[in-house]
Amino acid sequence: MTTTDPLQPPLKGSDLFVKALENEGVKYIFAVPGEENLDLLESIRNSSITLVLNRHEQAAGFMAATYGRLTGQVGVCLSTLGPGATNLVTAAAYATLGAMPMMMITGQKPIKSSKQGLFQIIDTVDLMRPLTKYTRQISNANTIPAKLREAFRLATEERPGAVHLELPEDIASEMADGDTHIFSASDARRPTASEKSRQQACDMILAARHPLIMIGAGANRKRVSQALLHLVDTTGIPFFTTQMGKGVVDERHPGYLGNAALSAGDFVHCAIDHADLVINVGHDVVEKPPFFMTPGGKRVIHINFSPADVDPVYFPQHEVVGDIANSVDWLADHCGQSKHHDFSNLMEVKKAAEKHLAEHIHDDRFPVIPQRIVNDVREVMPDNGIIALDNGMYKIWFARNYKAYDNNTVLLDNALASMGAGLPSAMTAAMLYPDLKVMAICGDGGFMMNSQELETAVRLNLNLVIMIINDNAYGMIKWKQGQEGFTDFGLDYQNPDFVKYAEAYGATGYRVGSASELKPTLEKALAATGVHLIEVPVDYSENKRVFNEELSQLTCDL
Repeated sequence: MTTTDPLQPPLKGSDLFVKALENEGVKYIFAVPGEENLDLLESIRNSSITLVLNRHEQAAGFMAATYGRLTGQVGVCLSTLGPGATNLVTAAAYATLGAMPMMMITGQKPIKSSKQGLFQIIDTVDLMRPLTKYTRQISNANTIPAKLREAFRLATEERPGAVHLELPEDIASEMADGDTHIFSASDARRPTASEKSRQQACDMILAARHPLIMIGAGANRKRVSQALLHLVDTTGIPFFTTQMGKGVVDERHPGYLGNAALSAGDFVHCAIDHADLVINVGHDVVEKPPFFMTPGGKRVIHINFSPADVDPVYFPQHEVVGDIANSVDWLADHCGQSKHHDFSNLMEVKKAAEKHLAEHIHDDRFPVIPQRIVNDVREVMPDNGIIALDNGMYKIWFARNYKAYDNNTVLLDNALASMGAGLPSAMTAAMLYPDLKVMAICGDGGFMMNSQELETAVRLNLNLVIMIINDNAYGMIKWKQGQEGFTDFGLDYQNPDFVKYAEAYGATGYRVGSASELKPTLEKALAATGVHLIEVPVDYSENKRVFNEELSQLTCDL
């Protein structure tokens, strides 16, 4: 571990904290500050760091987590004590379950003396403990550099996640010793899997008759994307993805079989059932398993940064543990193609799935059906355009029907699966990549959970399109309610006039009045600058027809 030169003269705790953040390369802090943060706020004002002022702490956390996901660097968010800190809880879980490096900074009353008793005071460190990889209160300004460096190290170390530091008001204002050092990151590299384990995996792949690759959330890293393309091109083995594995390999690839958006009963599950070996790259237990292992059933190779968790339905016969990109590249270089492999049935599954997914994509019904919505969005978005999905019924339709052409061009959360994250995630993408087309896709329910961030998006001069898929209800739960045979009850509500709502914040609003209006409205909004909101009434009767009736009659005897 190396350090910088001693700091002279002595620095105030908040100045030391910010200099340590700058040393880590922090460019933005997403924040809803309070009075306990005022010293820190002043230190940020005098730094190279940009403060992004949010309208709710949860949105600040979602933006910081998405920054971590898109850049691989730690996203940083800031709140005050008490209610400000509790509003970060959902974002903490979002980052930790979604493997996004994020650091939360919360304020606190003075810890050496207090004149306000227990007003607003909760044990924030203990509150964050189950949700983070590291949580500490700073009780001495001299310890700031070490605690901050450790927090950053753990946030980015596999598996990435959320960390938390509490900076009390009096510690932020006290002077650190003049010989306090700021720690720089050490040069650490991930370990590689042993050659013996990689060779055994290669032997299993060559011995299989119908191998299949599954791409999961842990593979959503740039180097892994390149290595996986190398593997599928070299071996010819077909692949499918989980929801959070979308786009790791271009889904226009001839070997792409589909997305496991549903837990079972879809076309891709026919391919999984037929496979005698599944090569699981980046399997993450936070996602719903797309298949279940049974004793005497198909064999599974687990390729990941860490060993497989023990689970009654997931017990891989072989594990390749180490840097994923390195392992996958080695397999591509050493396995090659096998004349023993037979992918004819898997390709029949692909053909049937592609035919199914092409149905009704030009349907003119209004309100618009999901197939038409997904198709029109895919047609207007450029190859490198980014869509950020909130959580609702439409997420399943986009995961199944929307082909992703690159990693992190479909931002969805199938870990915590929290409503309210879609708009803040899209805002981060639009802020980081101003030259790319970015679209937030939200249900009316999820949008309203953080709709106040429209003001933030307009104030930041973002170029952003927000599509609200409106059914005046919590649509996914209504579908589940019907699936379970319950009476339709308790899930309908009324919405504001979304066009006027957008205009009230200074954005441009549109309401689609027919299916034929959707695509030109999307094109108009994407071609313009500024924030544009498009309300699209949706017909979710297709949920029952496709997912409950059509797919239940699906036969895998293709």
